Amino acid sequence: MILDILLFIVGIILIIVGANYLTEGASVLARRFGVSPLVVGLTIVAFGTSSPELIVSLMSALKGNSDIAMGNVVGSNIFNVLIIGGITALVTPITITRSTIRREIPLMILACLVLSVMALDRIFAGTGEIENVLSRSEGIVLLGFFLIFLTYTFAIAKGEPDDPHATPDTERRYPLWLLIIFIIGGLAGLIVGGDFFVNSASSIARTLGMSEGFIGLTIVAAGTSLPELATSVAAALKKEPEIAVGNIVGSNIFNIFFILGTTATVTPIRIGGVSTLDFLVMTFSAILLYVFAVLFGQRVIKRAEGAVLVLCFVLYTAYLISQL
Repeated sequence: MILDILLFIVGIILIIVGANYLTEGASVLARRFGVSPLVVGLTIVAFGTSSPELIVSLMSALKGNSDIAMGNVVGSNIFNVLIIGGITALVTPITITRSTIRREIPLMILACLVLSVMALDRIFAGTGEIENVLSRSEGIVLLGFFLIFLTYTFAIAKGEPDDPHATPDTERRYPLWLLIIFIIGGLAGLIVGGDFFVNSASSIARTLGMSEGFIGLTIVAAGTSLPELATSVAAALKKEPEIAVGNIVGSNIFNIFFILGTTATVTPIRIGGVSTLDFLVMTFSAILLYVFAVLFGQRVIKRAEGAVLVLCFVLYTAYLISQL
């Protein structure tokens, strides 16, 4: 048990450090070859902060731990909105752009609804005799949605100026060989860390009599969301809370369309330990973020609303624990 806990912690560290170095190396290398900093941010950095979820979900599914794979994404999306969004709003009220309210948040809600319909076969098929499965064909459909989202993102990027904070004058200078080491080492850290993480989480769940779905929805989800938490809190402390919202919304869309799309395309995901309530909470939290964003027409998520988001997460987690 102690060894499993140590491997779990080591896995988290390797995943976070690996994601950081992979993102740093790939970003600097891309800019060196003339790729726009904005495009780098919308692709490589977005992938970097979500790579822990991708590695854990993919490896979990391949190892037959489907509940961890699905629980990781559903739990991460709930954690992103309620905890990261809530804590960020508590640090400083979040001003949300009109574009985010009109396009990105509704797209996040759509992603939650699409996943729920695809995953809850028993409910939407009208019979309890079939198994809840995210099939390969549904994974391909999710990847199709992701390509549409990516095309839309690049279309927006064409009219946007480059980030003034990411010019070559302020960019760190690394030799080419070191960038390659960053990328290869970061990828290795993600893979090894993901292996430790999934194996130890499954072992801990069995030892404590917890379901893999519960572990995926809570501990694994929180662990893989650490990059998003660090990014959002740092943005809030720098008085740039709007970056935090973009990070949360973009990550949630990325998690569903790309991560589950990729995972299900590689191997179908059987859903047992992740309940209808979990999908409802994920969708409800996305809708609640939208309601707070448009409330009174001020486009601001205030500290009181941030406290409500955190309270919702506490109540949800308390319910999960009560069901053990």
